[in-house]
Amino acid sequence: MPELPEVETVRRGLAPVLEGTVIKSAVARRPDLRIPIPTDFSARLTGNKVERLTRRSKYILIECADGLIVILHLGMSGRVTIVPAGTPIPEPGKHDHIILVTERGDHIFYNDTRRFGMVTFTSVSGMASHPLLKDIGPEPLGNSFNTNVLGDGLRTRKSAIKAALLDQKLVAGLGNIYVCEALWRAGIHPARIAQSVTGEEVSKLVPIIRDVLAEAIEAGGSTLKDYARTDGELGYFQHSFKAYGREGEGCSKPGCGGTVERIVQQGRSSFFCGTCQS
Repeated sequence: MPELPEVETVRRGLAPVLEGTVIKSAVARRPDLRIPIPTDFSARLTGNKVERLTRRSKYILIECADGLIVILHLGMSGRVTIVPAGTPIPEPGKHDHIILVTERGDHIFYNDTRRFGMVTFTSVSGMASHPLLKDIGPEPLGNSFNTNVLGDGLRTRKSAIKAALLDQKLVAGLGNIYVCEALWRAGIHPARIAQSVTGEEVSKLVPIIRDVLAEAIEAGGSTLKDYARTDGELGYFQHSFKAYGREGEGCSKPGCGGTVERIVQQGRSSFFCGTCQS
């Protein structure tokens, strides 16, 4: 499933095309994805002006001039592709479920083979209380995520540190891949009890999380199976993985000499070095 860097990459690709433009047409080619698509999808968006695109956790938020906010989640296989104005427009494919056309003639296709993504509406006034958004924790790249916040959040948790960091109520948008990478850099074992992580370790972990995410965004995310950027190109941060997916390979930390191992936690693979992560 696309994680924060992949979603942010899609948002950045869409922003220059959508921000400040009027939607000429909006078509939903099926009534639902993971949840029903609003029945007034076309009516609310056609003729509406997009003010800006933001992101909250793994949700892209399309904010319109009339106060409407479109919430987009890519699910497991969702892709957004931009076909610029003046280039040949392909015939919609079987899994192109949503098509937006801007007044300039840009076409935006939302393709979702497995249909685990979602598109729904909220409003500026209702966003803070929306069920999908109201319980999300601080953004890891924002100022509200810091050593004190993370330390306080871990202090009473008896779950594994990996599970704690995946809890969207503690911190927004972190997923399996980047938690594995951050814990490897920090030297913290993914099965370690969260409340046992020391203040010194938390102080090291916070900037590491920021660095891992920032580097992944710069690389356009990680292409695993279905993910691609809005221009159709693939992200390449997976070539920088130090832990994730490297089971049986030697640990690349200088002087470590250990081997990357794999365990399953809450149904997800965790990759770590048993020598330098404790």
